[in-house]
Amino acid sequence: MISTGRIGLLLISGFMVIAACKLENEFDATDTTKPLLYSTDFKPEIFSNDQRESIVKELADTIHSLFKTYLAESHIPGVAYGILIDDQLVLDSAVGHLNIADQNPASTSSVFRIASMTKSFTAMAIVKLRDEGRLSLADAAERYVPEMKNLEYLTSDAPRITIENLLTMTAGFPEDNPWGDRQLDESDTMLLQLMSNGAAFSNIPSYNYEYSNTGYALLGQIISAVTERPYQHYITSEILQPLGMNNTYWEYDSVAQSLLVKGYRWEDQEWKDEPMLHDGSFGAMGGLLTSIQDFSKYVSFLLSAWPPRSETEAGPVKRSSLREMQTPQFSRMFSEATDFRGDPCPIMIGYGFGLGVRQDCHGIRLISHGGALPGFGSNYVFFPDYGIGLMAFCNLTYTSPWPFQEIVKLLFRDTTLQPRSLPVSDILSQRKNQVIDLIQSWDQELEQEILAENFYLDKSREHREHEVDSLLTLAGRILDSEALIPSNQLRGRFSITTENGKLNVFFTLSPEANPRVQRLDISFQKSEVKE
Repeated sequence: MISTGRIGLLLISGFMVIAACKLENEFDATDTTKPLLYSTDFKPEIFSNDQRESIVKELADTIHSLFKTYLAESHIPGVAYGILIDDQLVLDSAVGHLNIADQNPASTSSVFRIASMTKSFTAMAIVKLRDEGRLSLADAAERYVPEMKNLEYLTSDAPRITIENLLTMTAGFPEDNPWGDRQLDESDTMLLQLMSNGAAFSNIPSYNYEYSNTGYALLGQIISAVTERPYQHYITSEILQPLGMNNTYWEYDSVAQSLLVKGYRWEDQEWKDEPMLHDGSFGAMGGLLTSIQDFSKYVSFLLSAWPPRSETEAGPVKRSSLREMQTPQFSRMFSEATDFRGDPCPIMIGYGFGLGVRQDCHGIRLISHGGALPGFGSNYVFFPDYGIGLMAFCNLTYTSPWPFQEIVKLLFRDTTLQPRSLPVSDILSQRKNQVIDLIQSWDQELEQEILAENFYLDKSREHREHEVDSLLTLAGRILDSEALIPSNQLRGRFSITTENGKLNVFFTLSPEANPRVQRLDISFQKSEVKE
């Protein structure tokens, strides 16, 4: 016989299960079917006076001379390079040869191995599968690669490796550049056996960043497991072909001999052939071969993520997911870095998903990745706030393909290049004019309309009015107001010119549907007396 207490417990348990199912169903329905609400008033960042193309084209001869000099000084057989603005390759050229024996000149259609620049394609595929609900970045990697269940972690409190750990180079595997490069053509059996035997760790997962080719090879295995297709087939059909990258390859045997670039090393004061590696299980970390012309389509797609806007999506991955790829994780500061002028300029560096991210003390943000394998060196850098991408490939072992610092100096020291700027939102513009009226009148009806409820709780009306009136006495008659400089949609600063100087105004708006002034800072700057 079941007791009354037990019946009550069973009923409560039943109700809890029903409620949990109801909440789960409601969450799923909201998450997948409800249309996204968005503002029709949002104004994305713009180039106020776009001179980028003319500026870059004026530098064409100087940049080409830099490459010629660099080629000779670095003993590089051949280099191809390009500069992209938004979706247009506005400057592209090459110097040297793709094949020393035949003396075939390199060109922007020559096909180079780009090595680790492949990693962001792998990351993009993972993010695409995540967006489609086929995996979660929080999933344990061993769910898709069972051989990883045999890994012996360094400590008992180590978390299991997740997909996100592999993406962000935080799985705890050691830096493996020299060793990993030589594994490119290994079989899946070798990679899985490596995991089965228990790979070595240098850190516990989620503890620190350390560059790992092995981690990205495992991401290739995960993509194959989820899609039930070879990794390379998935990347080709789901990313390369939609972007029109029809001259990008996995196997060098597939490339026409007239386009295939031969790799070399410089040794004993002469160039020596580097044997080409076939593609294999480590292809996800560095297997692609492509040209400047083809790769520019990919860089253009990465740049298309900026700025956030309400245009129709176009491409194999959402713009928000591209921006996520370009967001740094486990950032580190380099306090002794210098800028393109040679002046001290600390920089923050992090790794996103298959992309390195850097921002310097001037606020210049660049996203990049290099690639190096026996016979080749490659790099690409793009500046999302400027809509500019740079790329260069060469055919010399582990060699930077360009005089990068010199090119950056030309672009950012010697020109008037400016990033996008954020237009003033309608509500900020409206509140600016109302703030100017308020500090002159302290009209109570206007206060009710524009001031948030905290405004006089933080400082009384009497004290605020007294402080502002004192500043107005110093400033004298108001003459005009300068343009508002927005920080975002709900925050900005501007100056009011007066007969004795300037009133500098900073204000922020509340998160209400009708945003009101929650903070208002005003200071006076006296005009300099001219003798």
